[in-house]
Parts: sequence; structure tokens; C-alpha cells
Amino acid sequence: MVVWDDLVGQDRVAAQLTAAARDADTLVTAQAADGAPAAEPGASSKMTHAWLFTGPPGSGRATAARAFAAALQCVSPDRALGGAPGCGFCDGCHTALVGTHADVEVVRTDMLTIGVKETRDLVRRAQLSPAGGRWQVIVLEDADRLTEGAGNVLLKAVEEPAPRTVWLLCAPSLEDVLPTIRSRCRLLTLRTPPVDAVADILVRRDGIDPERAASVARATQGHIDRARRLATDERARARRAAVLKLPLRVDDVGGCLKAAQELIDAAAEDAKQVAEEVDVKETEELRAALGAAAGTGGRLPRGTAGAMKELQDRQKRRATRTQRDSLDQALTDLTGFYRDVLALQMGSRVALANTDVRDALERVASGSKAERTLRRIEAVTACRQALDRNVAPLLAVEAMTMALRAG
Repeated sequence: MVVWDDLVGQDRVAAQLTAAARDADTLVTAQAADGAPAAEPGASSKMTHAWLFTGPPGSGRATAARAFAAALQCVSPDRALGGAPGCGFCDGCHTALVGTHADVEVVRTDMLTIGVKETRDLVRRAQLSPAGGRWQVIVLEDADRLTEGAGNVLLKAVEEPAPRTVWLLCAPSLEDVLPTIRSRCRLLTLRTPPVDAVADILVRRDGIDPERAASVARATQGHIDRARRLATDERARARRAAVLKLPLRVDDVGGCLKAAQELIDAAAEDAKQVAEEVDVKETEELRAALGAAAGTGGRLPRGTAGAMKELQDRQKRRATRTQRDSLDQALTDLTGFYRDVLALQMGSRVALANTDVRDALERVASGSKAERTLRRIEAVTACRQALDRNVAPLLAVEAMTMALRAG
């Protein structure tokens, strides 16, 4: 196994990162041999201090960044014989991939934004020399969630990097990152993985039944994480089935409003499930750390209420993001439904994503024209944009369902 095995359908990107890891390895090895101080990669080197991984959701941006981080820390003896860094088996690769390497910091957020305080902590971390590894690597999986202030804090660190520190930023597109930051990064653009490749890795790595793997890979159009969740989570499959019934339920105003409320309720239920799994554990751990007696009834020591309030605020923000992410996923499924309807109406030979509801697709396709389907797709897109602008979710979804009815 090499570190690139989980990077599905991205051969070009893997080749670029492998070449960069080779140059990085040569640089560090040469420094270790002659005792020279750390140097910056040369102009001809394929290695640089800051990278920006972009690509659509499910393309594997974070997977590519973590694999590259592991390759940079690779200590396999095969490198001396001409082998490429990133064996996947040595201590450097293994600890980087599982998240325990002392010199690899992976930052992902379950909040709506990444603020100035968290970014300053990262910048301070980036100034340190590697504790035991070959590079100090900071992987920021949600660079698109940096606030403007946080982006300005990060800019200074990217402009004047510490020796042997590498920033790996991930974002859906170039436009999601400040121009001043992206201009100082080397860009890698990932593509949506082929459906067949996603199905194959679900079978090989996760042991999913081949027929189900093919079905969920097709339904999610190559989104690896969503495909895995659909294949393994019965509740996720039930929610998707409910969403795909929505186009048949917007024949009247009452049906529109009811369908909208059900979508919001389903997203809220997702947030509640995450809270039940995480919030109670976090709260009890903090109470114990603050010295409260065991059990929920134990009194907190004087002066610790602020810490509990900060945790509760963070949990509320996480619940808001979870609800929005769940709602956005439902809207993505709905877009895929109307995309299939449009393909049927236009007589396209493109493969349908939602073959499990083909009867519903054909019913909607025969009952309207392509122009109305395009307007419905635009209505779903407008709803997603409204949610990004913090419009009240119920109002945005009700406006969408009414637009779907009008066509």
C-alpha cells in the first residue's frame, strides 16, 4: 500500500505530489548529510512551502493533502534505492495518516467559520522546527471557512514561511480563498472521481457489496464520502428516499409547505443525532477537567462558568452547521433528480444517477417540458444560495418548493 491508494481517480495529481515529495526528500537528506541550515526549495524544484488543493465536494481534496503530508514524513529505507517517498508502511507515513504524527497538524472544523484566534494558534505552531519529522506540515481542510480577519493572519505566515514548514490548504475553488493567499500557493485542481473508481474502492477498502457499491456511487455521482455513508447508514438511505419523493408532492400549496417543513425537520434531526453522540461526552469531559463532582448534578467550582458557556456556544454553532450541511445534501440530491429528468426529456444518453426511482423520473419528465425542469433546477440552486446568505432555512425552502410547483 502507498499513501496515494485512497486518492481515487487523481493520477495526475498523485504524480505531481510524488515528484514534489521526491524533491523535498532530496532537500532534507542533503541538509542532514552536510549539516547545513534549512534552505528554501530552488526555483526548479517541484516542492514549495504552500499548496492549495481545490476541487468539487467528494473529489478527495483533504485525502490528497493528508497523503502528501505522509509522503513528506516518509522514512522508508527504499528511498535510498530510488523508491518514491510515501510507502504507507513506515512510521512516518503511518502516524501521519492516522493523525498521531507530532509534526503533522490536521485542522478541520465543524463550525461555520475558522476565526482569528484559531488561526493565530496555527501560525505559532508553524514557526516551530520539526520535533522529530522531516517537515512541519499544517493541513487546513476548510480554508474556505476562514474569516477575512483569519485569512489576513494566515497571509503573513504564507508570505514568510518558516524553514521546513509546509502549508496545505483545501478549498472547493480558487474563489473561496483570498487572492493574496492563493497567489502565494501552488495550485492543484482535483476532478470528480469516476463512478466506477468510487464503486471499486468501496468494495476493496470497505467491503461493500458490489451491487450496492455501484448503486451508491452512481447515486452520489462520484462523491466518495457520501457514497460510503449511503452504503453503510440505513438512516441516510431513508432520508435520501424521502427527498426523491418531494417532486411528486408539490402539486398544491399545502403539499409544498408540508414538504418544506419535513426537509427542515429532517435536517434538525441530523443535528440532534450529532449532538447526542458528541455534546454529552464533551460536556462531561469538561466538567471533569474543571473539577466538578461526577454526574450531571455535580456543582462546578467558582469561576468556571465562562468555560462551560464557551463550550455551549461552540456546540450551538456546530449544530447550525450540521443542520445546514444536511439540508444542502438534500438539495444536492434534489438537483440530481431534476438533472435525470432533464436527461430523459432531452433524450440524452448520459447515465442516470437515480435509477432506483426511474418510475418517478419518467412520471415527472412526461408531465412537463425541459424548460420547466431547468427553472426547477434554478430554484434549487437559488435556495442553496439563499442559505449561504443566512436566509431563514424554512423561508428559503418554502420559496423553493413553491417554485418547483410553478415550474
